[in-house]
Amino acid sequence: MYRYDEFDAQIVRERAAQFRGQVERRLSGDITEDQFKPLRLMNGVYLQLHAYMLRIAIPYGTLRGEQMRKFAHIARKYDKGYGHWTTRQNIQFNWVALKDIPDVLDELAEVEMHAIQTSGNCIRNTTSDQFAGATAEEIEDPRPWCEIIRQWSTFHPEFSFLPRKFKIAVTAAENDRAAIRVHDIGLHMRRNDAGETGFEVIVGGGQGRTPHVGVTIKPFVAKDQLLDYLEAIMRVYNRFGRRDNKYKARIKILVSETGAEEFTRLVDEEFEAQRDAEKIVLPQAEVDRITQYFAPPAFEDLPDTSDVLEAAKAKDEAFARWVRVNVRPHKQAGYGIVTISCKPIGAPPGDVTDTQMEVTADLAERYSLDEIRITHEQNMVLPHVKLDDLFDLYQELDSAGLATANYELISDIICCPGLDYCNLANARSIPVAQDLQNTFADLERQDDIGELKIKISGCINACGHHHVGHIGILGVDRKGEEFYQITFGGRADEKAAIGQIAGPGLRAEDVPSALERVIEAYREVRSSKDERFIDALERVGHDPFKEALYAAG
Repeated sequence: MYRYDEFDAQIVRERAAQFRGQVERRLSGDITEDQFKPLRLMNGVYLQLHAYMLRIAIPYGTLRGEQMRKFAHIARKYDKGYGHWTTRQNIQFNWVALKDIPDVLDELAEVEMHAIQTSGNCIRNTTSDQFAGATAEEIEDPRPWCEIIRQWSTFHPEFSFLPRKFKIAVTAAENDRAAIRVHDIGLHMRRNDAGETGFEVIVGGGQGRTPHVGVTIKPFVAKDQLLDYLEAIMRVYNRFGRRDNKYKARIKILVSETGAEEFTRLVDEEFEAQRDAEKIVLPQAEVDRITQYFAPPAFEDLPDTSDVLEAAKAKDEAFARWVRVNVRPHKQAGYGIVTISCKPIGAPPGDVTDTQMEVTADLAERYSLDEIRITHEQNMVLPHVKLDDLFDLYQELDSAGLATANYELISDIICCPGLDYCNLANARSIPVAQDLQNTFADLERQDDIGELKIKISGCINACGHHHVGHIGILGVDRKGEEFYQITFGGRADEKAAIGQIAGPGLRAEDVPSALERVIEAYREVRSSKDERFIDALERVGHDPFKEALYAAG
């Protein structure tokens, strides 16, 4: 993974020192909260419902054991003993005192981490496939290009104060695990007819108040032209994006109102108008230097199968199930990709304790060549685990409460912090997620239901990605009472779609029983046990599920 050079290290240290001075001025009263707000946002500090919140960048979701161990230390020393994984592959600490944040940033700098541009109207963390560099599905590892984009976009003077926040995602696998079609810019690595690798450019996706699936404006952009083309997109957005209405300021609105064809023309015109002096020089030597940081680790030559693994599965039914649910094939023979679920039954989805972070750091160093991934679905991944080591790994995860076998099943719920933490929320999210987890806790029942993605947001900003849940749940406030609007048919994969509202909102206590009826309707209409909920929904339509949802209403 990428390591800081002397310039990276200096910039991060200087930025932390600068913010320390800004915090001191705020605490002394020299500047007001309104004056402080744009300064803190550009350093990842939010003012939440009860306290300041610090969001720390994890570029493309990749980190080392020592970095995870630093998170554990921060959680223990400065917070309440836990952190929260976000849908941008970052971590949030919800209870850090403002006076302590400069110290936290100094400590982060020691392990090559920061909170720069994790908020504000700028280009945020560039996200990617959590299996990048490990799966055989991809045409190449997309993370070097995520890093190149990160370096281009950080502190970019022209794009520091955009009309609204901006998000980029990159994948190189046909199976889209990065949700690129619901990002401001999605990049899908492709090969053209000449065998060259480049990027399909998708623009105008996003969720929130007016959700949109992005449109392809360029089927193929060569690698050496990528940054220039991104620059052209950003300039068009900066020039024409709405600044008079924050609800219409995202690029998705510009693309929708302009029309995809006209927007593409504007971008191509801007791209062609770039003078030589404006072109971004990206020497191949620099591309090679950055790519080298993502070279495959030192894998051992191992057979495709493991007698040790098969023997352990035969003796331990719970372990066999965990392997089937949470382990995916690796491109290297003898290895597997392990998803560590952060969704134990009844716990807040995406929360991890300081002790669990330390355990994960130790296990990454021992079993995964010192590499960890954070997913946009609020889980962790150990991407390079020997098949022979899976049982030992499982036992240690189980002891730490990290062996929940529910990856992509109904209890693997994406959930924003909601009204328990966020001052933008209209309703609580976490209790609804916990009630649903408890309702569908039975393992055999989860297996019978199969892949089903439930996503919950506490407000229309959609931090819980409810628009693209197979079943989405949106908390709304109705005259001081919390109700939950249900959507069906959303998906964030290569067939991305926005879910359709089923009908009137439900009270929180009615949601679990209503979804139980929906699940029973699915089991009745599916063509076989192998037909997923989303596939059955698309085959038979929404009506049977709407009827089930409101059957006792």
